[in-house]
Amino acid sequence: MSRHAETAQPVGTTPTTPNPQPVRSTPDPPPHVDALIVVDVQSAFVTGDGAVPAAARLVDRTTDLLARARRVGALVVHLQNDGPAGAEDEPHTPGWELHHPVEPGPRELVIRKPHDDGFAETPLGGVLSDAGVRAVAVCGVMSEMCVQATARSALARGYRVVVPHDAHATQDVPAAPGISGVVPAATVSRVAAYALGSDAEVTVRAAEVTFTSPAVG
Repeated sequence: MSRHAETAQPVGTTPTTPNPQPVRSTPDPPPHVDALIVVDVQSAFVTGDGAVPAAARLVDRTTDLLARARRVGALVVHLQNDGPAGAEDEPHTPGWELHHPVEPGPRELVIRKPHDDGFAETPLGGVLSDAGVRAVAVCGVMSEMCVQATARSALARGYRVVVPHDAHATQDVPAAPGISGVVPAATVSRVAAYALGSDAEVTVRAAEVTFTSPAVG
């Protein structure tokens, strides 16, 4: 007997139709972010010979994030790295200055930091807690150092963390004989964000981040 004969429908019966597939609803938009952490967007890193390769894009994206966060009253924290003596970001040198003008007030402040992690030996944790923040967007430089370290600490503290892929940047990793050639900065940034794991949102664009005001503060 042929396979066709084995599977033929009896005469006079209605052929069986497969169950219809459920219609997938449009996914809900991601929840709002109520704090923006701008990591080390200082003159040394976005201007002049020491600027990261993607400096122009980074400044464009962080400018937009700042404007939209301010517009709705989200908390804005500028982290400012205090480099060691002789470093390009040594305190009170031109390279140490923040690139973006700050609008000081109850919803915007500057926190100086001595380590990669913006929470380490700084008041950042208390500032976020006191303001009732639940979700943070982290942007700035350098992707694999201060951005990643700060985002990782935010995750450990239970915050929803968004790291827009086009709003953080770093330098190329130089070639090392016998190890590898130059690792492009874009690759370093992608790997740094990916290493945060599935709890962080690292594939959204800066333009897709939406802000709201924190619950209290």
